[in-house]
Amino acid sequence: MIGSFVKHDLGSLHGGELVTVTLRERANVRLLDASNFQRYQRGEQHTLIGGGALRSPVRLRVPHPDHW
Repeated sequence: MIGSFVKHDLGSLHGGELVTVTLRERANVRLLDASNFQRYQRGEQHTLIGGGALRSPVRLRVPHPDHW
């Protein structure tokens, strides 16, 4: 079962773009494309960019064009 999370739809992004997330406290920051987010919601194996963030801001590079 998936715990609570905050979702931000970034829309369609080009590969190579930089996503910046500002945090108030430590968090698990995940950047997932649409198909991997669906897998995540179903509790299935998925691919993500990011992970446990100890400091803010978190900068994640978009690996390929898709809906994020």
